[in-house]
Amino acid sequence: MSDVTVVPAERRRVFVDKQSPKAYKALLAAAEAARAVAAEAGLDRRLVELVNLRVSQINGCAYCLNVHTRAALREGETTQRLGVLPAWRDTELFTARERAALALAEATTDPSDAAAQQAAYALARDALTEEEISAAIWVAIAINSFNRVSIMSKHPVRPTPGV
Repeated sequence: MSDVTVVPAERRRVFVDKQSPKAYKALLAAAEAARAVAAEAGLDRRLVELVNLRVSQINGCAYCLNVHTRAALREGETTQRLGVLPAWRDTELFTARERAALALAEATTDPSDAAAQQAAYALARDALTEEEISAAIWVAIAINSFNRVSIMSKHPVRPTPGV
């Protein structure tokens, strides 16, 4: 007996990226532009992946967490820092620049708390250039969009052999 559950077609989610490829390609182009802006501003790829992961944690996007954890590890991120990322404020493992980018990522993901948003911006002003602030916000905007695509599509996360 198989442990795979077959879901009737009328109950399966629509993979909106596959259903509307023009819109998805535009989103991919925007994400590429955000990564380019980050690189031009001097935000290294590890920091970009920390932002991607923190936003995906907040949004509960299993698919993006899976993708960006592997990417962060490929970029040399440590399992210790990845493990404590949800509690980054309570450790000394993250630099001032990383803390500022993570605070901006959280404020971008949940902009309804004006005080938290103001505190994040103040932290960013002390640790990042204007180019870096803009880049961190764009990275957070991009991953927030991908989170919504994957969550609403219910993109599956399958076991990776050897991991």
